[in-house]
Amino acid sequence: MTSTRSALDVDWLGICRRAVKGLERVLAESPSTQERARETGARGSGGDRTLEIDRSAENVVVAELDALHEQGYGFVACSEERGAIDYGDDSVRVILDPIDGSLNAKRGIPHHALSIAVADGETMADVEFGFVHDFGTREEWWARRGEGAWLGGERLDPGLEERRARDGKLEVVGIESADPRWLQGSLDELIECAYRLRAFGSIAVALCHVASARFDGMVSLRRSRGVDAAAGQLIVREAGGMVSFPGSAAPLAAPLDASPHAPVVAARSQEGLAQLERVAA
Repeated sequence: MTSTRSALDVDWLGICRRAVKGLERVLAESPSTQERARETGARGSGGDRTLEIDRSAENVVVAELDALHEQGYGFVACSEERGAIDYGDDSVRVILDPIDGSLNAKRGIPHHALSIAVADGETMADVEFGFVHDFGTREEWWARRGEGAWLGGERLDPGLEERRARDGKLEVVGIESADPRWLQGSLDELIECAYRLRAFGSIAVALCHVASARFDGMVSLRRSRGVDAAAGQLIVREAGGMVSFPGSAAPLAAPLDASPHAPVVAARSQEGLAQLERVAA
């Protein structure tokens, strides 16, 4: 078996891009809501009901990981549907959500994405590589720790600043976990800091929009899962933004798994982050 370092340094961008092509075929083969809404009768490791399209999408990505393992590389994968998959080396972790925003995918709503992260440890702080592909906009976002973040072929400018409305509030804030009950419980805090709200239905995509300063910040109104946020949070940080997981032992100490542990908050400034952390409290 090759070394752990070699597993971290393989062409993950190429692997992710091949997975995108496979997922595009899966989505094209089931274009209608009726086809995409078929359930398998099981629940994934994250607790959601597994759709047939979720399982088909996961099979595409796992096939890429199987091929990598056959080349002699060791790692452990964690997927929303299957949970942990042991490929022989738990010092390297591959965190994947084949379709983040599967309700959007089922209903034909644009924002749904492949999210893959590669880490050398067990927490958000340990993510080395992150990749998000939005199948609605066909935009590709990726980052390497210490090397920056990209949208397509353009490196994201880490100097991009937030925008605020005339009343001093963050001009555009993304919210996720948009159950009306959770929104109702956070309204007072959101009114204090946000001029306008946007909800995509995909944590990975919302984080990427903070990375490019399309959003001035984002907050999940309930606990997020590692598979949803792992890639996007690195992309934000490498693009000059800030991320925290309130309630964790440290801002980036949330685990890299499929269970909900803490809300995710991202912003372009420390002040914006602090304001949105109060929403998530």
